[in-house]
Amino acid sequence: MTNKQIGKYGEELAKNFLIKKGYKILETNYRYSKIAEIDIIARKNDTLHFIEVKTRKSNLFGTPIEAVNQTKINSIIACANFYIQNSKQYYKNFQIDIIGILIEKDKKPEFEFLENISAN
Repeated sequence: MTNKQIGKYGEELAKNFLIKKGYKILETNYRYSKIAEIDIIARKNDTLHFIEVKTRKSNLFGTPIEAVNQTKINSIIACANFYIQNSKQYYKNFQIDIIGILIEKDKKPEFEFLENISAN
């Protein structure tokens, strides 16, 4: 699998993971610009979730979660603000979450879900 295929596979796994947890998927691969994208936008109860998905085949170069740096988080925040400003729907709460997925050969995918990384 190419890195792009691994990423798409991980996003599908993440969508199914979220749906099983009661999330409603609103958007996937939402773009604000050429460099700003949010993998999944979902709603659960009265909260809007902007979710970054990172998928890796091994932890050799760090966990999937560790691959999300401050630059990426800033990009997600900019994209989330654009989405909220242009949404016809009002959301009382919103947050940024990260789903890390490890898909090692011959093993079940492992999920790590960090919720509300944008909390103060």
